[in-house]
Amino acid sequence: MVASAPVNSGGATNVSTLPEMTVYGRLDQARSQIQPDLGATAYSVSQPQIESESQGENAPFNQVVLRAPGVAQDSAANGDLHVRGEHANLQYRINDVLLPEGITGFGLELDPRFVNNMELITGSLPAQYGFRTAGIVDIQTKDGFENGGEAEMYGGSYETLRPSFEYGGTQGKLSYFVDGSYEQNGIGIENPTDSAIPIHDNTQQYKGFTYLSYILDDTSRISLLGSASYSTFQIPNSPGNTNAAFAGAPGQPATFDSANLNENQDERNYYGVLAYQKSAGDLNFQVAGYGRYSGVHFLPDPTGDLYFDGVATDINRSLDSGGIQADGSYVLNDQHTLRAGVMVLQEFLTADTATTVYTTNSSGAATGQETIVDNGQQHATFFGVYLQDEWKIVPKVTVNYGARFDLYSSSFDSENQVSPRVNLIYEPTTNTTLHAGYARYFTPPPLENVPVTTVSQFNGTSNQSPVQQDDPVKAERANYFDAGISQKLAPGLQVGVDGYYKAAHNQLDDGLFGQSQILSAFNYRLGRVYGVEFSGSYATGGFSTYANVAYSVAQGQDWNSAQFLFDPTALGYVRNHWIYLDHDQRVSGSFGTAYTWKEVRGSTHVFVDAIYGSGLRQDGGGDIPGTTDPIPNGATVPTYYSVNLGVQQDMKLDKTRTLKARLDIVNITDNSYELRSGSGVGVNAPQYGMRRGIFGTLGLAF
Repeated sequence: MVASAPVNSGGATNVSTLPEMTVYGRLDQARSQIQPDLGATAYSVSQPQIESESQGENAPFNQVVLRAPGVAQDSAANGDLHVRGEHANLQYRINDVLLPEGITGFGLELDPRFVNNMELITGSLPAQYGFRTAGIVDIQTKDGFENGGEAEMYGGSYETLRPSFEYGGTQGKLSYFVDGSYEQNGIGIENPTDSAIPIHDNTQQYKGFTYLSYILDDTSRISLLGSASYSTFQIPNSPGNTNAAFAGAPGQPATFDSANLNENQDERNYYGVLAYQKSAGDLNFQVAGYGRYSGVHFLPDPTGDLYFDGVATDINRSLDSGGIQADGSYVLNDQHTLRAGVMVLQEFLTADTATTVYTTNSSGAATGQETIVDNGQQHATFFGVYLQDEWKIVPKVTVNYGARFDLYSSSFDSENQVSPRVNLIYEPTTNTTLHAGYARYFTPPPLENVPVTTVSQFNGTSNQSPVQQDDPVKAERANYFDAGISQKLAPGLQVGVDGYYKAAHNQLDDGLFGQSQILSAFNYRLGRVYGVEFSGSYATGGFSTYANVAYSVAQGQDWNSAQFLFDPTALGYVRNHWIYLDHDQRVSGSFGTAYTWKEVRGSTHVFVDAIYGSGLRQDGGGDIPGTTDPIPNGATVPTYYSVNLGVQQDMKLDKTRTLKARLDIVNITDNSYELRSGSGVGVNAPQYGMRRGIFGTLGLAF
């Protein structure tokens, strides 16, 4: 199976009582006790489970996370996912070390190939988790390898070609793992039309990852990991666009075919982490330093964008991040385990834009062209410190309580908050776990998504905003409540249900405004998000299956920052009315089942999985009173589903080599489904899910 039911970690944490195992295993176990997900809800996915999902290790990383309950899909261009009705707001960690944010999400940058185990942690989070709190994607890398690797070729529909390799080994106290891949295909970003083949949508993607771990002694190790990725995207076109606002303007051709637009975007991401871990009796700690560079460059079509929109903006953003994180745990006695930590992160954003526009007269008619250059820099400091106690009141009842202090200081904002956290875990039987919790959250705006344009410089041009107000984006402050139960009904059969409610001030959101695939952040003065999730899984022998269904509602009122992004009529309506957030999806579901036949000379593995959504938001559902303008996010796109099927045959050639042959059919029913209609708050283009795709893999493990 691909995902699992909730796992609530509430057991003892005294590592001195652990059974004897390898040094790697003991240190991995000790590390997991520094930051356990006590009281939160964790959905775990192992490497074998990844192999049982559509496209396996060749799937985009965001597709792995999408199989967990309460996750809705969005644009593949940014690897966007929405967890429990939130905007992105995801925190990624590798081996419990925070990965600094980039201009684009980690949904495309990370590769499932190096994952040993992945958890999506949601709910009322313990105090060690701050800043990005919609969900924690915690990845444990492959480690402690026997010398060996795998090389494979993956390809098929949409001109897809993806050679890749991985290799790992252990030499004395040194353990290492490296993987790399190159991919090209003709559907890098979702098709803006319902056609089977998108126009102008080629992508090339290079990825590399390495992990080194050196054992200093039986109680300590140092580790180094690094990643590099570079991707280029063509922005796909919609033929037949006749909405040419500036046809016939000075310097414009008489006609322009929208199918021939040539917009492009390239993305560069590099990060590194150096960590030291020590486990000495009842004391465990890890100290890590990390750094990241992220860059995005959007190149417009200077003629076509002016013809259709009156604006052609060349955007080049780069984000440099660096910081340190320290976390530790200490077992006081059988009832109390203390945990504490601190993190500091510095971010520096450089944003260079050159926008070609028409100068306009008092009636709005174009009179000429000019290019406005707007270069700027921004800086932000993130600081967080926490202390918490795991108190085992009685053998069946555990309370994890504590607090964290967070500070955010940037070029445009300076805020801080003390955030109490408490979670109760009750295990009345060995098969039943109940949990309930409260968390106060403090979520600063992502520096890389904060609008940096000076609004007034475009007055008297075709890019003049009808709204001149541009209040700075603020940190979101929220009260979060969560409760749930996990029940083992029979051997291998587990079900769970979890409910949540969040009330927020300065609810953060983001969207795509303009032509590029670079997000811009803004606030709602008020926000509320609530829902319930159901999950179930069953495994026996070679058979496994899972099913997840989630119900969610996400709403906001009053845009109180970056107001220039919005239409004045909509701005006035939202000031006094609750509207649904653009990423609100009422019902999300996922399902999967797999079976493996093991044979003397190999194995056969078959699987089927599916994704369901009731539809993200679009404008409609009635008009704003007194106007003919639709209500922002007042309607939804149609419900959709996608069913995937696959089979894999592993054949042992000898004691050390195995040949792998695999067939994946994505969207086997060739269902044409719409993720975005092109309308809605922060939605700049229609997006359709992939039509039927047939892909094959041939690999050799050695």
